[in-house]
Parts: sequence; structure tokens; C-alpha cells
Amino acid sequence: MSKWRKKPVVIEAFKWTGDKHQEEEPDWIVEGIKQGVVTFEEEKTENVSMMIETLEGTHRANRGDFIIQGVQGELYPCKPDIFHMTYESVSR
Repeated sequence: MSKWRKKPVVIEAFKWTGDKHQEEEPDWIVEGIKQGVVTFEEEKTENVSMMIETLEGTHRANRGDFIIQGVQGELYPCKPDIFHMTYESVSR
């Protein structure tokens, strides 16, 4: 068995709060909503979830999860602990 390291990849992401205090709303998430790739369950409630259609099926994002746009424009959610272990901020 050989070992492999993940190539450095720069992604775009934002933390989804699911409420009126949302500070970031990237164009690509707005476009995903318009295209129906991103929908919501229990919208305007404390239990709101973001549903994201991915190549692996529908994934649920809960409040506080990060929403990532990958290198090919794909969208997917990531739990905060995994996000912080996997990614670090890049200066622009």
C-alpha cells in the first residue's frame, strides 16, 4: 500500500447561519438556489435545513455548517470541525 497526500486546492466557502444574521451570500449559492440545486426544508423556522444536490445525492446542511464550492463549481456542505481540520484561510 502506498500513501498519498491531497493536492493543495483553493475553494470558496462560507458559514451558513440559516437566519437573518447571515453575513455572506456568495453569487454561486444564489445561483444554486435559482437553479434548484439548493433548496430548503422547514424554511423560516429554527429547524431550517439547506438541501444540496451533489453527485453523491442530496446532502443536508444544518445551521453553522460550511457550504463549499469545489474546483469544478460543485456545492457541498461540511461540518465545522472537519472544515477547520481540512482548510485554512488563504489571503487573496
